[in-house]
Amino acid sequence: MDVEALRARLQRLEDSDAIRALKARYFAACDGKDPAAMRACFVDGEVAIDYGVIGCFDRADALVAVFTQMACHPHMVEMHHGVNPRIEITGTDTARGEWGLHYQLINTRDATLTQLGARYEDAYRRTAQGWKISATRCVVDSTLVLALGDSAIRALVTGRP
Repeated sequence: MDVEALRARLQRLEDSDAIRALKARYFAACDGKDPAAMRACFVDGEVAIDYGVIGCFDRADALVAVFTQMACHPHMVEMHHGVNPRIEITGTDTARGEWGLHYQLINTRDATLTQLGARYEDAYRRTAQGWKISATRCVVDSTLVLALGDSAIRALVTGRP
């Protein structure tokens, strides 16, 4: 293998690893109720964000505002687990990826547990600050909502959306 091919291969590996770290920061920011850290995961300017029933956004700041309003409360205990990443470097400064998501929300005020199975379809762009999300779509594949009672657990919603 020539030196240039080896450099290109190493760069793809480093870029893929940086994108995995970016998505991990995004999930940690969501779970940690950290709007500034969440915002830092996205490019500045126009983006394409489609989070289904949560909404579609063309600016990351609009998503962050909804996140702050809906999720940043002590009674909303969230857990995002991104799995099975498939990352493809599509250019020097562009990439795309797909992730599985297992999401769990314990709402201690309403005494409910929500679990979602979903997938993210992302586009990434290298910026001066590193890799950022330039587009993302979350597609929910399965939903389970349970009412958590003192003596029983009752299913409120099950199945596909």
